[in-house]
Amino acid sequence: MKMKQKFLAGAIALSALASTAVIPAANAVEVSASVGASNMYYWRGYDLGGSAAIIGDVNVSSNGFFAGVWASSGDEVLGSEYDIYAGYSGSAGDFSYGVSFVSYIYPNPQSGDVAEPVSPGDYVEVVPFIGFGPFKVTYYDAINADHDSFSEDYSYVTAELNFEKFGLKYGQHMLDDAGSGSIDGVSHIDATYKFNDKLSFTLGQIVDDNDGGAPDETNFVVTLSLPIE
Repeated sequence: MKMKQKFLAGAIALSALASTAVIPAANAVEVSASVGASNMYYWRGYDLGGSAAIIGDVNVSSNGFFAGVWASSGDEVLGSEYDIYAGYSGSAGDFSYGVSFVSYIYPNPQSGDVAEPVSPGDYVEVVPFIGFGPFKVTYYDAINADHDSFSEDYSYVTAELNFEKFGLKYGQHMLDDAGSGSIDGVSHIDATYKFNDKLSFTLGQIVDDNDGGAPDETNFVVTLSLPIE
């Protein structure tokens, strides 16, 4: 009887200890950061020029909510880019879902065609996604475009399959009433091989250039990303 009581008391104590250990973990705030480089600034099927790109990010997350800053050099027209984002993502079994808001910032445009910097809030996209297993669909919709270089009529959608080592993505640009020769209807396919968690190789090909809305060329992208610990 005493042995059973000791066992029961030990089980209760262990359960209480586990409970107190789980509570902080559930409310923990995780901070991550990385720095990397790519041989080109590759954006939604386009090589934006400016040679190689240096990339960095800082992300804070807790209980599905997240926020952070992503930065890159390499755009020969708009110059260095800083993105501020916040959102929520979750999952239920094999089903995944989420939404984020992204403000794109370009403080120092590199082309005379862009007269003013793009400040925080000037161009904002809402980005919802849904997924099931390795399949995922993401929609990017411009909800504010208070700058001459952007339009609220722009949107972009991707459908992708992601596995441990390989990924395949289809992306299409949409711009209402833009007509032929514009970005409207331009689509591309990306095939990615993930050598490891840090190094990946992507082959990108425009499949519909909308009569000259995009260069009909193949892009080979090498990306290295290193976590800051």
